Amino acid sequence: MITVYTLAQCSTCRDATTWLRAHRIQFVEKPIRETPPTPAELRAMLVHQRGELRRLFNSSGMEYRALGMKEKLPAMTEAEALALLASNGSLVKRPFLIGAKIGLVGFDAAKWSAALT
Repeated sequence: MITVYTLAQCSTCRDATTWLRAHRIQFVEKPIRETPPTPAELRAMLVHQRGELRRLFNSSGMEYRALGMKEKLPAMTEAEALALLASNGSLVKRPFLIGAKIGLVGFDAAKWSAALT
Protein backbone atom coordinates (compact mmCIF):
# COMPACT_ATOMS: atom_id res chain seq x y z
CA MET A 1 0.00 0.00 0.00
CA ILE A 2 1.18 3.49 -0.76
CA THR A 3 0.56 6.62 1.25
CA VAL A 4 0.07 10.02 -0.34
CA TYR A 5 0.40 13.15 1.77
CA THR A 6 -1.64 16.00 0.32
CA LEU A 7 -3.01 19.44 1.03
CA ALA A 8 -6.72 19.88 0.24
CA GLN A 9 -6.22 23.34 -1.30
CA CYS A 10 -3.37 22.16 -3.55
CA SER A 11 -4.45 21.65 -7.17
CA THR A 12 -1.36 19.55 -7.88
CA CYS A 13 -2.30 17.23 -5.01
CA ARG A 14 -5.84 16.93 -6.39
CA ASP A 15 -4.40 16.15 -9.84
CA ALA A 16 -2.21 13.44 -8.29
CA THR A 17 -5.03 11.73 -6.41
CA THR A 18 -7.30 11.98 -9.47
CA TRP A 19 -4.54 10.32 -11.51
CA LEU A 20 -4.13 7.54 -8.94
CA ARG A 21 -7.88 6.85 -8.92
CA ALA A 22 -8.04 6.89 -12.73
CA HIS A 23 -5.27 4.28 -12.81
CA ARG A 24 -7.00 2.24 -10.09
CA ILE A 25 -4.02 2.47 -7.77
CA GLN A 26 -5.00 1.99 -4.15
CA PHE A 27 -3.59 4.50 -1.69
CA VAL A 28 -4.09 5.99 1.73
CA GLU A 29 -4.36 9.78 1.73
CA LYS A 30 -3.15 11.80 4.70
CA PRO A 31 -3.32 15.56 5.28
CA ILE A 32 0.28 16.75 5.20
CA ARG A 33 -0.10 19.70 7.61
CA GLU A 34 -1.98 17.79 10.27
CA THR A 35 -0.08 14.52 9.84
CA PRO A 36 3.39 15.14 8.36
CA PRO A 37 5.45 12.21 7.09
CA THR A 38 7.24 10.31 9.83
CA PRO A 39 11.01 10.47 10.23
CA ALA A 40 11.21 6.91 8.85
CA GLU A 41 9.18 7.89 5.78
CA LEU A 42 11.33 10.97 5.27
CA ARG A 43 14.53 8.88 5.48
CA ALA A 44 13.09 6.42 2.95
CA MET A 45 12.12 9.28 0.64
CA LEU A 46 15.59 10.71 0.92
CA VAL A 47 16.98 7.44 -0.44
CA HIS A 48 14.52 7.60 -3.35
CA GLN A 49 15.66 11.18 -4.02
CA ARG A 50 19.32 10.08 -4.14
CA GLY A 51 20.16 11.88 -0.92
CA GLU A 52 19.10 15.30 -2.23
CA LEU A 53 17.64 16.76 0.95
CA ARG A 54 16.45 19.95 -0.71
CA ARG A 55 14.07 17.91 -2.90
CA LEU A 56 12.01 17.05 0.19
CA PHE A 57 11.33 20.72 0.93
CA ASN A 58 8.51 22.82 -0.50
CA SER A 59 10.98 25.50 -1.52
CA SER A 60 8.29 27.63 -3.18
CA GLY A 61 6.14 27.72 -0.06
CA MET A 62 5.56 30.78 2.10
CA GLU A 63 6.73 29.06 5.27
CA TYR A 64 10.01 27.99 3.62
CA ARG A 65 10.66 31.63 2.71
CA ALA A 66 9.44 33.00 6.06
CA LEU A 67 11.83 30.72 7.95
CA GLY A 68 14.74 31.64 5.68
CA MET A 69 15.30 28.00 4.79
CA LYS A 70 17.26 28.81 1.64
CA GLU A 71 20.01 30.15 3.86
CA LYS A 72 19.55 27.74 6.80
CA LEU A 73 19.22 24.42 4.97
CA PRO A 74 22.83 24.15 3.72
CA ALA A 75 24.10 24.43 7.31
CA MET A 76 21.66 21.90 8.76
CA THR A 77 22.52 18.29 9.40
CA GLU A 78 20.39 15.65 7.74
CA ALA A 79 18.93 14.72 11.14
CA GLU A 80 18.00 18.35 11.88
CA ALA A 81 16.37 18.82 8.47
CA LEU A 82 14.37 15.59 8.72
CA ALA A 83 13.22 16.45 12.25
CA LEU A 84 12.05 19.86 11.01
CA LEU A 85 10.12 18.29 8.13
CA ALA A 86 8.55 15.70 10.44
CA SER A 87 7.35 18.48 12.74
CA ASN A 88 6.09 20.88 10.05
CA GLY A 89 4.17 19.43 7.13
CA SER A 90 3.96 22.85 5.45
CA LEU A 91 7.66 22.54 4.65
CA VAL A 92 7.31 19.16 2.91
CA LYS A 93 7.08 19.09 -0.89
CA ARG A 94 3.75 17.75 -1.96
CA PRO A 95 2.24 15.55 -3.04
CA PHE A 96 4.50 13.17 -1.14
CA LEU A 97 3.96 9.55 -2.19
CA ILE A 98 5.74 6.82 -0.25
CA GLY A 99 5.47 3.04 -0.43
CA ALA A 100 7.57 -0.01 0.33
CA LYS A 101 9.69 0.40 -2.82
CA ILE A 102 8.72 3.80 -4.15
CA GLY A 103 9.05 7.45 -3.23
CA LEU A 104 7.87 10.39 -5.32
CA VAL A 105 7.62 14.09 -4.49
CA GLY A 106 5.70 16.55 -6.61
CA PHE A 107 3.41 15.33 -9.36
CA ASP A 108 4.57 14.58 -12.88
CA ALA A 109 2.16 12.23 -14.66
CA ALA A 110 4.90 10.72 -16.85
CA LYS A 111 7.18 9.99 -13.89
CA TRP A 112 4.32 8.61 -11.81
CA SER A 113 3.23 6.42 -14.70
CA ALA A 114 6.75 5.04 -15.16
CA ALA A 115 7.05 4.32 -11.44
CA LEU A 116 3.55 3.02 -10.70
CA THR A 117 2.22 1.28 -13.80
